Amino acid sequence: MRTIGLIGGMSWESSAEYYRMLNELARDRKGGLHSARLVLYSVDFAEIEVLQAQGRWDEAGGILAAAARALEAAGADLLVLCTNTMHRVAEHIEEAVEVPLLHLADATAGAVRAAGLRRVGLLGTAFTMEQDFYRGRLAAGGLSVLVPGSVDRELVHRVIYEELCRGIVLDASRAAYRRVIDKLVADGAEGIVLGCTEIESLIGPQDSPVPVFPTARLHAEAAFDAADR
Repeated sequence: MRTIGLIGGMSWESSAEYYRMLNELARDRKGGLHSARLVLYSVDFAEIEVLQAQGRWDEAGGILAAAARALEAAGADLLVLCTNTMHRVAEHIEEAVEVPLLHLADATAGAVRAAGLRRVGLLGTAFTMEQDFYRGRLAAGGLSVLVPGSVDRELVHRVIYEELCRGIVLDASRAAYRRVIDKLVADGAEGIVLGCTEIESLIGPQDSPVPVFPTARLHAEAAFDAADR
């Protein structure tokens, strides 16, 4: 296998899941004592979150570009950014290194198309739901994207930052997310994109009347496939 470089820490809760999933894929697909060849660079999310809130995306991009260069120097053959939101600065990373960055939205769009669906509801941080960097990438991949209304977007965002990024998983929040999903389905969503890597700790297939697309899982699978060549 080639070596996968993980840009993590945003939050570390989901980065740990990336590490677990990639190693489980190596075990299940290759057998025996196989594990994945990985290099992890974990940033301090508190610093990144301040830059997000203040709209200082170029500064945040500089931090992640430096992380990408460090991973390349450590021997990474391809890079995975273990967060949906920070794909807002994917170009900063791509411009900083020679090795490829496997874009999370591309892996997600491919999985949705493979399922024969085109119209999806998107859950994620407010940045991911409201800005074009992610929705536009999904649309470029052939999808029609629905997002919740403003009150529901605020709720989804708050649960991510105040609960899931801190390892807090509450039944009340799961019920609230189910209500948001039901509204998206009523509006015509054929599937639900869990467009924040932490949401997978809260929502699963049993919580939606239509297929859900867990982006961290899909990203990890695509990264493993790309590395195992």
